[in-house]
Amino acid sequence: MLECLLTIAMVHDHEVTAESLTAGLPLEEGKLTPSIFPRAAARANLTARIVKSRLVQLNPELFPVVLLLEPGRACVLLGVDVKSREARVVFPELGEAETTISLDGLQASYSGQAIYVRPRFHFDSRTPNINTKRSAHWFWGAIRENRRLYRDVIIGSVAINLFAIAMPLFVLNVYDRVVPNQATETLWVLASGIFVVLCFDLALRLMRNGFVDLAASRADVKISSSIMERVLGMRMEARPASTGSFTSTLQSFESVRAFIGSATIVGLVDLPFVMMFLAIIALISPVLALPVIVGVVFVLLYALAAQGKLRELSETTWQIGAQRNSTLVESVSQLETVKALRGESRIQSSWERATAFLSRTSAQLRLVSSSVSSVALWAQHTVAVCVIIVGVYQIIEGNLSQGGLIAAYLLSSRAMAPISQAAALLAQYYQSSTALRSLDEVMDKPVERPKDKTFLDRPVIQGSIQFDKVVMRYPDQEKDALRDISLTINSGEKVAFLGRVGCGKSTLHKLVLGLYQPAAGSVMVDGVDIRQIDPIQLRRHIGYVPQEVNLFYGSLRDNIIAGGGSDGVDDDALLRAIELSGLKSLVNNHPQGVELQVGERGQALSGGQRQSVAIARALVNDPQMLLLDEPSSAMDHASEEAFKANLKKYAQGKTMLIVTHRTSLLSLVDRIVVIDSGKIVADGPRDKVVEALRNGQIGRAN
Repeated sequence: MLECLLTIAMVHDHEVTAESLTAGLPLEEGKLTPSIFPRAAARANLTARIVKSRLVQLNPELFPVVLLLEPGRACVLLGVDVKSREARVVFPELGEAETTISLDGLQASYSGQAIYVRPRFHFDSRTPNINTKRSAHWFWGAIRENRRLYRDVIIGSVAINLFAIAMPLFVLNVYDRVVPNQATETLWVLASGIFVVLCFDLALRLMRNGFVDLAASRADVKISSSIMERVLGMRMEARPASTGSFTSTLQSFESVRAFIGSATIVGLVDLPFVMMFLAIIALISPVLALPVIVGVVFVLLYALAAQGKLRELSETTWQIGAQRNSTLVESVSQLETVKALRGESRIQSSWERATAFLSRTSAQLRLVSSSVSSVALWAQHTVAVCVIIVGVYQIIEGNLSQGGLIAAYLLSSRAMAPISQAAALLAQYYQSSTALRSLDEVMDKPVERPKDKTFLDRPVIQGSIQFDKVVMRYPDQEKDALRDISLTINSGEKVAFLGRVGCGKSTLHKLVLGLYQPAAGSVMVDGVDIRQIDPIQLRRHIGYVPQEVNLFYGSLRDNIIAGGGSDGVDDDALLRAIELSGLKSLVNNHPQGVELQVGERGQALSGGQRQSVAIARALVNDPQMLLLDEPSSAMDHASEEAFKANLKKYAQGKTMLIVTHRTSLLSLVDRIVVIDSGKIVADGPRDKVVEALRNGQIGRAN
């Protein structure tokens, strides 16, 4: 399906790559599926819609179209000649060549589903922007996509509320007509009618709840996917300072999901029908409508009076909850360090203070919220009593029948129920609105691959790197990490970066990877500013070993091929990376081999083994550029020497940048760059720079 999408993109002159279309998408075994095909098409500035249709019924004006074949295959249909019973298609397995086959033969393998793919039209910069329609919101846009389901919910609610009138009318007629006249035949006719109404009411309620749950689940899947995609695509400059607080923000979507559930939607849909019930009560007796009106106004005023406190408590509860979650995540992730430093007391104290404050605030929030619900329930019962009292006097005066009183009583309860439910939802609304505002901040953060940006296609990279007057400052820092760095590294050159701790050596690697953007100047690869290259494609050509190695829960294989891309990694490449990194003895001597489980963050492995895994995943894709940050810091002497021998042989013809404090690795490079306080203070051949360092001829930066 990916090749089919690339073929159609080429037909419409949209230059895209396979990696740019699939980066970050939940592929199944590295393959594109029909469910995520529209998301991939959107990245190529195309729209896609899956339809069920016979071959001859497909709209030729929308060709080319993707045909889903059996079993699990696809092709591109370019045209159909009904008279000659032939079709022009492109099969991905045959390349881009057009093939003519019989329509009957194609129909035999056609699954009955096709995907229309069309280009989006965009106005250029010369066209005045007179379109006042805003782009779809990430949350409300997903809700709006299910408007047909919500339309059916509203129609069902109208019918259900109309059916609600049947029971009061049944009681009214029984007491006013059947009982005085002993008309049992009429009773059975009325009973039969009300039974039919009740059956329809039950069916509509079940269908309405099903439609609401279906719409909520569809929106949930899309919204959750959008949030995760934005998080993974976020620029490193926009990354929140606290992981725990950030995860708490993402988890707050649970309250939004609960708010758009069935109880909320049904309660809001039923709210307008309060006026209908009031009108029917007024038709029975205008005086009986007065207690209901007073009750509705009283509940609404109390709810409005409580909303300020509810908003304040909801925001405070969210903030302290996020802070407490930050403490939890930080302490659990660094539990070994906490124990070694005997820091349990400090963290326990911080946790208990946050918990106590959260408990008090949550209790206040529950109190105010429950008071709104309790007052609404009290008002509902009070209104019912008032209706009966007023109704009795109306019966005594001869203005109301006994059946009319009972009918008005039932209708008053029905009229107050949506008001009570809406008041009860007020606290949940503020919790959800607070969560939605925090998620809005997440969704507004800058991403690496904006939808409206087109990147250059660089399938092959030679590996030359150039820093042109680069200035880099990390977020929330007062000092530049790099200052006016100008440096050229030729393709295939081996360079070591030396300097004191915190001088900016690792920052150079992060800039080459495109993890951060310079505040001034530019970083170029093969003469092209890396901001013009798709970050996914750029990193495909870079093998990176970070200073701090982080592994994922899973097996050795999972961690080594974690960045294998859509085309996957074959076993030969996996075994070669294992041998080069020094993991061969571990894999061969363990009964599970490459399926050995490494645990969370690689806790089942030693520091040196984790570093070897990082080296293996840096080499598994055979990149042209190697960025190694202290690659042997956790290794013993024998392991380091074996790694150096393997790396020296492997890195021939490749560009290699090594950050190190160990002089043993300098034998791998031809050139040394010394950095101090973010500036280059020495740059030259290895032997000359080493001699200058020994003689103290290299000073510090100003």
